[in-house]
Amino acid sequence: MGEAVYPRDPERDRQQIRDVVLRYCRGIDRLQMDLVRDAFHPDGIDHHTGFDGTVEEYLAWVEPQLRTYLSGTMHIIGNHLVDLHGDEAISEAYGTAVHWGEPADNRRVNFTSGVRYVDHMTFRDGRWAIQERWAVREWTRSDAGRLIPKEGTGPGGTRDEHDPLRRLQSRLG
Repeated sequence: MGEAVYPRDPERDRQQIRDVVLRYCRGIDRLQMDLVRDAFHPDGIDHHTGFDGTVEEYLAWVEPQLRTYLSGTMHIIGNHLVDLHGDEAISEAYGTAVHWGEPADNRRVNFTSGVRYVDHMTFRDGRWAIQERWAVREWTRSDAGRLIPKEGTGPGGTRDEHDPLRRLQSRLG
């Protein structure tokens, strides 16, 4: 991940910070909690709708919800601005978080939110990671009853080792 290069390159730092946010999203969407954990420093703090606490407390809170109530999620990151301040940074990533589950008409598990991840990132132990995160929910809409079946056969996403990404990762090592 982040080996220190002195003097560090600001563009490399920005890219490493962006990668932290994207790995977090992949971890949530694919149920790879090690990726979510790795996005934070061990003493990192998270503030989500309905939750405030340490990264370990966050994992204990979010994973059962993802596994029990949701069939899937998809986090899409758009605008992402990183302001560097030495070994600290402010990262603001705009995104859309799509959630779906059963029953399909339940608006509490079938919704899309506009989010901003406002992160205090720090460079410690040779890597950038989240020190404190505010997952700001800007808006939410219900998608209850709006999902339709795929129109034919083809690749489908899963949240286990059968997902095309995980199979490719396994094949390439």
